Amino acid sequence: MIKNDINTEKLLVKELIKSNEKAFRELFDYYRNDLYKFSLSMVCSKNYAEEIVQDVFMKVWIKRESLNPEMSFKSYLFTITRNKNIKFLKKAANNRKLREEIFYKKQKFADSTDLYVRESELESIKQEALDKLSPRKRKIFEMSRNENKSYEEIAGELGISVSTVRNQMSKSLEILRDFILKNKEIGLGLLLFYKDWM
Repeated sequence: MIKNDINTEKLLVKELIKSNEKAFRELFDYYRNDLYKFSLSMVCSKNYAEEIVQDVFMKVWIKRESLNPEMSFKSYLFTITRNKNIKFLKKAANNRKLREEIFYKKQKFADSTDLYVRESELESIKQEALDKLSPRKRKIFEMSRNENKSYEEIAGELGISVSTVRNQMSKSLEILRDFILKNKEIGLGLLLFYKDWM
């Protein structure tokens, strides 16, 4: 496929919708390296990054008939990949063996000073992410995460409905995750260090 040739890509997607395996292979060959690098930057494991890319294209093949050739295929691929990376990192954060394999392998040669600097950097990034929230969203978010208050308790204290609290939290989490994913270098660290926060 000619690089950045949108029309060629659209034609290939249209062929993919018709179950054309050659078109599928061409799209796979064109995008797999970019998706692999993106996944590797987040999960820090060649094997898991490769598995995620395979899963992404498997999903594309299964869902091929519902593809829209007028939409950006690249954006579609990266959205699926991002979601699979997040799902994997959440799993890693809650699985001791996987967490050690993915995260601590990368950090094992760091001395205590390096680790302290890294944690300070993550805390700074965390605060920068929180600054992206409006004062109201941040208040609700901090009451939930820092004070461990239920949505009902927050609603009662602020004089708003539980559904408003739920909606504000949902929007806040979306804003924070998007911010973290734009900072690929620290995405893994934040998701692991702050799994309870997210």
